Amino acid sequence: MIKIDIANALMKIHPCSRQTALEVVDLLTDRMKQALLDGHRIEIRGFGVFEPRPRKKGMGRNIKTGDAVKIPNGKSIRFKPGKDLRDIEVK
Repeated sequence: MIKIDIANALMKIHPCSRQTALEVVDLLTDRMKQALLDGHRIEIRGFGVFEPRPRKKGMGRNIKTGDAVKIPNGKSIRFKPGKDLRDIEVK
């Protein structure tokens, strides 16, 4: 599923123009992105939780050359599916 698919689904539920639907999808994703960058947790009941987590620095390997590479401190986003989503059987 891509952004236009979400906009098309929105247009079926709430009659509006494609441009408006895309603006709503963009607004939602931009707000979620900004919240995660600010260190906030996003909880969507029945779907799951997005949470920024600190990533420790360490050593890794370059797959092509095998050389050791320093991995700096950083952040990663963790997604934990909600109960409703976990209970769905994937085909």
